[in-house]
Amino acid sequence: MNLFEYVSSRQELVVELTLQHALVVALSIAIATIIGVGTGVLVYRRDRAARMAIATAGVFLTIPSFALFGLLIAPLGLGYPPTVVALVLYALLPILRNTVTGLRSVDPAVLESARGMGLGRRRRLLRIELPLAWPVILTGIRVSTLVTLGIAAIAAAINGPGLGDLIFEGIGRIGAVNALNQTLTGILGVVVLALVFDTLFFGVRRLTTSRGVR
Repeated sequence: MNLFEYVSSRQELVVELTLQHALVVALSIAIATIIGVGTGVLVYRRDRAARMAIATAGVFLTIPSFALFGLLIAPLGLGYPPTVVALVLYALLPILRNTVTGLRSVDPAVLESARGMGLGRRRRLLRIELPLAWPVILTGIRVSTLVTLGIAAIAAAINGPGLGDLIFEGIGRIGAVNALNQTLTGILGVVVLALVFDTLFFGVRRLTTSRGVR
């Protein structure tokens, strides 16, 4: 049985696992975006606080995925909860760093003009700074998404959802009939999802960014 025949014979399972993988990554990125952008907004004006926040987020990214998933089993159990928490921690650094970088890159002359027009600090943030910083922030979200798509597959080790089930089961059966097809199906599924998410981010950037900022 070749790879195409294997995927066709298990189409429902592959589709289900692919959707699970996409949903757990999307949920984790949504949470990480709220935390990362929110933290970035709070600290970008204070250099020391920004460095501490970015350094803390960087520490999470250095923890080996197997170790972090294992550490989360005791407080959170198996399945979705530890998977989401781990993916959020891994996704924070690019989002937080790009938020701080984007907000700091806004031209001071633009802010001074907005201040001269009577815009308060909050309105300047919402109407000037965040829209101008958005392309940089979105790039951070995109990078985090692509990183977590791969890491999410490892969550199968703690009964997490997604295509990692196919990869781990196939590796565990290497040498058996269709073991290689099973592993390749999981890997290619992650690759396809990465391409889909990347295309979605391209569309979101065009729709949410004015021509003058692109």
